[in-house]
Amino acid sequence: MSEIPRYAARIARLPRVFERLAAHPDGLPLADLAADLDVPVAELRDDLLAFYTADVSSDWLLGLTRPDVLEFLGADGDDVDPNEAEVVRFVEETGELGVEYVDAAELALVHTAALALLDMEPDNADLASAIEVLTETMLGVPGDLPQVPDWNRSLPLLQEARETRRAARIVYSRAWSPGVSEREIEPYSLVQTRRGWEVDAGPPDAQGRLRTYLLSNIREVRLLDRTFDVPDGLPALLDAQRVTTTVRVLLPQDARWAADFYAERVTFVQDDEQEVVVDLDLLPPLEKRVGMLLLAAGPTAFVVEPAELQDAGVVLAEELLVHHAR
Repeated sequence: MSEIPRYAARIARLPRVFERLAAHPDGLPLADLAADLDVPVAELRDDLLAFYTADVSSDWLLGLTRPDVLEFLGADGDDVDPNEAEVVRFVEETGELGVEYVDAAELALVHTAALALLDMEPDNADLASAIEVLTETMLGVPGDLPQVPDWNRSLPLLQEARETRRAARIVYSRAWSPGVSEREIEPYSLVQTRRGWEVDAGPPDAQGRLRTYLLSNIREVRLLDRTFDVPDGLPALLDAQRVTTTVRVLLPQDARWAADFYAERVTFVQDDEQEVVVDLDLLPPLEKRVGMLLLAAGPTAFVVEPAELQDAGVVLAEELLVHHAR
């Protein structure tokens, strides 16, 4: 199983939708457009409506608003309820990709989401072509596709390992404790998070738990001849691997980025000129993750609740000092 965030999966198709609609000023039947993109009509309709009608409370759209630049029409060309429309078209001729109506922040979101999907579909020529045109629209000059970031270099091998059920030997820089280790893993799922690509892998330990590895921390990957069987109840194991705990934290305004980096979801509780209070949904290891967040956010950041995590930053700092003193 390979996943990109839901918002990215939905938005990443839009450059291709824009490209097709821009070439048909009279509009296209939703059924034809959906068939061309190999998605259900209802799903494509939902994507278009979500992108262009979302308000600032829509979490998956990162708080962006969308201009109303589409028309949803009946078969006779008259305006109809979008939920019943058979044809979709731009309000007026829009030029390449029809993105002149979308501001820079929104273009960047579409571009980033499309690149995330291209990580998973590097041979998708239609998507690559759409991204090139979108890049030119954003920058005003032709732009080549970016190279796969160096920290994603192990992604193709791990995709192959997951699909062929072959074990892999990795050299890994540990995320939560110092040092480098070599270990044999069974890749079960590849997931893109705010931190980049991660792999949930086995074999399960004595308690049936999996382990998660950051691809950015994987130094080497070598596929092995040994194959593996997917354990019984794998979906439940993967869900358990990503169960979060909510922690309320006060951060200075200049450290808001730390919340986005370390948390799976951020909910704002209070927000003023100097500081912000946020509820963070955090993955395990909870104490280590909270400690890293506090150290990154600076000395004025602290845990509001739960109380047992209020010393997480101090504990981690002491561990790091002891380690480096050696």
